[in-house]
Amino acid sequence: MLDFLSLNFTELTQYLFDANKRIYIVYLVSALLLAIPVFLKTSAGFSFVNFIKFVLPKHVYTHKSACHDYALLVINKLIKSALFPFIVITMAPVAMAVSSAFEWTFGYIEPIALSSFSIIAIFTVLLFIADDFTRFYLHYLLHKVPALWEFHKVHHSALVLTPFTIYRSHPVESLLYAFRMAITQGAVVGICYYFFGPTLKMYDILGANAFVFLFNFFGSNLRHSHIWLSWGDKVENYFISPAQHQIHHSDNPKHFDANFGAALALWDRLFSCHIKASQVDKINYGISVDHQGHNSLAQIYFEPFKKAGQRLFTRR
Repeated sequence: MLDFLSLNFTELTQYLFDANKRIYIVYLVSALLLAIPVFLKTSAGFSFVNFIKFVLPKHVYTHKSACHDYALLVINKLIKSALFPFIVITMAPVAMAVSSAFEWTFGYIEPIALSSFSIIAIFTVLLFIADDFTRFYLHYLLHKVPALWEFHKVHHSALVLTPFTIYRSHPVESLLYAFRMAITQGAVVGICYYFFGPTLKMYDILGANAFVFLFNFFGSNLRHSHIWLSWGDKVENYFISPAQHQIHHSDNPKHFDANFGAALALWDRLFSCHIKASQVDKINYGISVDHQGHNSLAQIYFEPFKKAGQRLFTRR
């Protein structure tokens, strides 16, 4: 048990040095830099002390909701390490199944003769687009399917937003996202393996998909924060800004079903659930008074099972 705890706490500290994690130190620093122009809009001049108070307000980071986020990061990591290896499918068998299905359906083909640059570019772009769309669509379903909403509601119950709010999720939701990632990546790898052969590589920056790295570098941590950073109407037609995601966390129910996208705004526009930052004046975070039951860690973990069961029972 001590070895298990020690290993997991060590892995948690490595999140700061892993480009595939949202709280990678480079992403945190870039978020601070992007917060400077927002701070200057509300300040007569730049003061380092006032800037730190602006980006790290005590009332936000010591809020009970934020403390729940810190605890959920640790507890969910332990749950994932203990249970997920027994139930989460991996990318490899999905890739093999997809590649075999293509070969069975269309027959064997010689790998398409393209330059290594072209193959890497195609593979990297397909991975990013497929991942972004399936992330959007699962998020969409988590809102639209009543039983799933009970689990996703944990994330929306945050009354303040910090970069750690990304880890405020119920283990059931985390499991669904793990399945999504394995299936999506496996499908893309399988398809590209069939057309281009086994030598697949992606463009990466410090081990992360280049597009994912850029998305995280340009303010992903401000999405869960009080810092209102909009890209402007034109850019927000194509990319989801931090302010747009904050709108999604509004306690106004009409905002719950808007701006589901991670990086690309295209999917929200296609599904008619796209709102620009300029269309919203003031928001508060959380869920409406009709959706209470997330005031303690016990409620956060167990209430969704109760509510989801009630939803399923009443449908019969």
